[in-house]
Amino acid sequence: MIRVCAVILIFLVSISLLAPLLAPEPPSALDLDVRLSPPSQRHLLGTDELGRDILSRLLFGGRISFLVSIAVVSFSLLIGLLLGLICGYRGGWIDEIFMRLADIVLAFPGILMAIGIIAVLGPGLQNVVLALVFIGWVSYARLVRGLVLKFREFEFVTASRSLGASSGRVVFRHILPNVIPAIIVQTSFGLAAAMLAESSLSFLGLGVQPPQPSWGNMLSDGKNHLLDAPYLTIFPGLAIFVAVLAFHLLGDSLRDQLDPHLR
Repeated sequence: MIRVCAVILIFLVSISLLAPLLAPEPPSALDLDVRLSPPSQRHLLGTDELGRDILSRLLFGGRISFLVSIAVVSFSLLIGLLLGLICGYRGGWIDEIFMRLADIVLAFPGILMAIGIIAVLGPGLQNVVLALVFIGWVSYARLVRGLVLKFREFEFVTASRSLGASSGRVVFRHILPNVIPAIIVQTSFGLAAAMLAESSLSFLGLGVQPPQPSWGNMLSDGKNHLLDAPYLTIFPGLAIFVAVLAFHLLGDSLRDQLDPHLR
């Protein structure tokens, strides 16, 4: 299953990166003479209400979706990992401050908080990433903190401290390697969640702004043509479904492989 999911994701990322070479037309090229054309030899996936090629927009939209997902997870992981290691190993007032902040963030539905942040900052790709990072670091920080609290009481950590090892050496040499497997699994789920969140915000008009394509705003553009041109929503919806499902199945498979209790 890991190989199948990896192949699917590599394929999706590859065609998105190669969109300038693979796209038959520019994603924003208008041709009102062929508006709402069904899939044909000229337009393999049809055209939208402005005559733009769906295949081209789907390929370029994938670049946005994967870019946002990777950016959000990278920054969230970096912040959450550092805070989780510090809070879990040091404890004290640092732990209290950041964990109470995490509780405040978790007290609100994530998508509603993201909408509120973007409403203040304004719509746009950078603000979407900022809003999702503000929400996303919490899950990594709490996961890492919990694991550090467990591992810091193990005998090999106690022995290392008794031999005079510094806190940095104990954390990065002995504790962090045991935390990485859980982080890898969480990262896979985080990529799926970030992609869904970006698509939702773009669907609501708060994410990527037209004419720049994304899978979310493609769904929004097609919602008024569900009966006369259903392919406008089928293809971007299918792309989101396949990518998110692949990330989730990859995470489940990695968890089974990396967790010795599930083998």
